[in-house]
Amino acid sequence: MPVIRSADARRTETPNAVMTTHASPTQGSTALAQWKVEMPADRQGPPHAMDTEQIWTFLTGSAEVDLAGESIAIAAGDTLVLPADAPRRIATAEGFTAVVASPSPSHAYNPDARTPDGACALAPRDAERLLPAWIA
Repeated sequence: MPVIRSADARRTETPNAVMTTHASPTQGSTALAQWKVEMPADRQGPPHAMDTEQIWTFLTGSAEVDLAGESIAIAAGDTLVLPADAPRRIATAEGFTAVVASPSPSHAYNPDARTPDGACALAPRDAERLLPAWIA
């Protein structure tokens, strides 16, 4: 049974959050990924979709999730199941820490095939489907 030591966890930083990979196919797992998301106050991720289901468990803080046009308030202790291919955007006023799990590979994409304004260099471009580093 592989052990991924804390010191060996992979960290990926974007302008809006830090993702720390606990396990993934390039870090001990064969088909699943698990990572921690730490998003500081007053940040939001880009609008996007994923081609696989994700499960987010919020450990601290709170978030507002736009899921396919529905606004959902999430607080510490809540678990959010995000279906595959549902457009989403996660924002936070106070900041949060969440643990996320999904199958891997899992590709991010722009539901309307257009790169959102202000998308960082790690975001998919137009119709591209991208395997995020924290899921690889």
